[in-house]
Amino acid sequence: MSDPAKCLSHSAPAATTHPAIAQAPEGVEYTCPMHPEVLQIGPGACPKCGMALEPRIVQAVATDDPELVDMRRRFIVTTALALPVLFMAMSDVVPGQPLEHAVGLRLLSWIELAFAAPAVLWGGWPFFVRGWGSLVHRSPNMFTLIALGTGTAFLYSLVATVAPGAFPQGVRLGDGAVPVYFEAAVVITALVQLGQVLELRARSQTGTAIRALLGLAPKTARKITPTGDVDVPLEDVHPGDRIRVRPGERIPVDGRCTEGSSSVDESMVSGEAMPVAKSAGDAVVGGTVNGTGALVMEAERVGRDTLLARIVQMVSEAQRTRAPIQRVADVVAAWFVPAVVLCALAAFGVWLVAGPEPRFTHALLAAVAVVIIACPCALGLATPVSIMVGTGRGAAEGVLFKNAAALEVLSKVDVLVIDKTGTLTEGKPRVVAVDAEPGSAPDDVLAWAASLEASSEHPLAQALVEEARRRGRPLLPASEFSSRTGKGVTGRVGGKRVAIGNQALLDELGIVGSSLGARLEALRAHAATIVFVAVDGHAAGLVAIADPVKATTREAIRALRHAGLQVIMLTGDARRTAQAVAGEVGIDRFEAEVLPDQKEAFVRKLRDEGHMVAMAGDGINDAPALARAHVGIAMGTGGVTLVKGDLRGIVKARRLSETTMRNIRQNLFFAFAYNALGVPIAAGVLYPLFGLLLSPMMASVAMTFSSVSVIGNALRLRRAAL
Repeated sequence: MSDPAKCLSHSAPAATTHPAIAQAPEGVEYTCPMHPEVLQIGPGACPKCGMALEPRIVQAVATDDPELVDMRRRFIVTTALALPVLFMAMSDVVPGQPLEHAVGLRLLSWIELAFAAPAVLWGGWPFFVRGWGSLVHRSPNMFTLIALGTGTAFLYSLVATVAPGAFPQGVRLGDGAVPVYFEAAVVITALVQLGQVLELRARSQTGTAIRALLGLAPKTARKITPTGDVDVPLEDVHPGDRIRVRPGERIPVDGRCTEGSSSVDESMVSGEAMPVAKSAGDAVVGGTVNGTGALVMEAERVGRDTLLARIVQMVSEAQRTRAPIQRVADVVAAWFVPAVVLCALAAFGVWLVAGPEPRFTHALLAAVAVVIIACPCALGLATPVSIMVGTGRGAAEGVLFKNAAALEVLSKVDVLVIDKTGTLTEGKPRVVAVDAEPGSAPDDVLAWAASLEASSEHPLAQALVEEARRRGRPLLPASEFSSRTGKGVTGRVGGKRVAIGNQALLDELGIVGSSLGARLEALRAHAATIVFVAVDGHAAGLVAIADPVKATTREAIRALRHAGLQVIMLTGDARRTAQAVAGEVGIDRFEAEVLPDQKEAFVRKLRDEGHMVAMAGDGINDAPALARAHVGIAMGTGGVTLVKGDLRGIVKARRLSETTMRNIRQNLFFAFAYNALGVPIAAGVLYPLFGLLLSPMMASVAMTFSSVSVIGNALRLRRAAL
């Protein structure tokens, strides 16, 4: 788990146009954050909710949103046309002779119509198109209500201006004119446009995290060629190329160091600011920053196969998924628009029958106000915007969520099951002690063992070889190698018969056990695996090999327990070793000598007991248990991926999950409460008690505020403490 460059699958193409990742297609796909199944080439509006579509492919450099540019232009023109209409409508409260007395109400209505027609019909045309589309697709949404409200006010005023005789005598004023409400139609249109501009600008900020990641990859690389170093575009770098990375430069692609040593800032993939030492043989990740040393690296993964590209792909896909809590908003929204229309009709009827004069005017304004204030935009944005910001924040911290469901479920987990090797420990066994029997030397014992194991790929064998090289002991020629399954190996090293293995191997060969009994028990108590070495039929010594606990494990376990999680360790190691590791890191409950299928059964049992279970493992031997858990946490697979094999990532993931879900609940509460209060007030329930009426224009202001406030609350996740 220590190689972050191996943490993700190579199968999916990266969702990006950055040259370090992949080339953009000719036609950019757009999708809806609320309905990710909606895809089309080029910008437009979602046929289900009417919201502006967003690019499915994240751009490395922020570009102007065509929808935002168009809406901003319409807002400016509509506002310029709305101000004269508003002034004419309010002239009776301005000191001096009212305009209606100077030019007459009939002429004033025609002047207002001249300004209002382009403002409503051109400026508000996108709203009418989306409103009509919602009816065609049988998916009423916020634009259904906006089109209905502004259209009603404008059409009523248009008929009143063109054919006032069509209205009953009781509605007409002294000169035969009928009151018009062009100011309501144009001001509502302008305010909705303002809300759309603010919303589109705020939604564009949800891609900041991905855009920041894309900006980390350099545009060029310094390629080493037979004729010298050459700067080439990143797309011209291929696996096997040798790349020179100078001090302070970003590493261009994923690969492995071949020369030099330095410290590398890997915070962009791990969230940790502490630089990591790199030398020949160590893996490096594209986009990370080289320190003060010079490095030569060999490219291994380029383009869409790099870790950075796969992070972007995973985050982009997660942002387009829907959390289970979204079903609440979906169910409400399905009934919401019809319910609002009924409320508006009821308000119209009550005011028309029981309201004060002019009854028809009051009834019309109340119905329009109800329709406008109840636009369900805030309700629809409550969940997807928080998911987009939350998953982007997780990527910046080295925590990748496969989908929104994993982000939500993790906040409900009460039991965390953890594999030992590679999760609690480093997953790289190393020699911690070499002891010799009387008559033998420790370095000789190590040399015999390492020489015989040199051709083996077993992790313990590699630990022996690395330790011999570290001590400068040359490996001796070995022959007659024979493996004894589950026990050890035998062979000849330098003319001597050598056996390496456990106590069972010594018993099989009839070799008297080690005389280092006290030392043996002390090493086992510290979670060391003991390898006995025998030469020419006699015990020569032992080698203790341990998989060290990661330096951050104890801190992470304390934080997880403090968060209320029960932590259980599962391992296939011997019970004594498991007990030593559990005691060292502070885990109270553990299960040892557990096979992969038994791990899956253990997780299933916890689920059957009613627990919400998360399983953290290496994603290979633990695959069945990861799949059985409510949330799998692994390097490369699972609902949650830790870019760096560090349990503190689980702590961050848990906190982010809780913070995001709390943010979503706040948004949903605000959206529900806003409509629960706004609709009755717009209908006029306060009029009998306080004489207060909510004008359609104020209803539009309130509707805009609700949407922007929900987005603003979601954007707070970018600064949440993890």
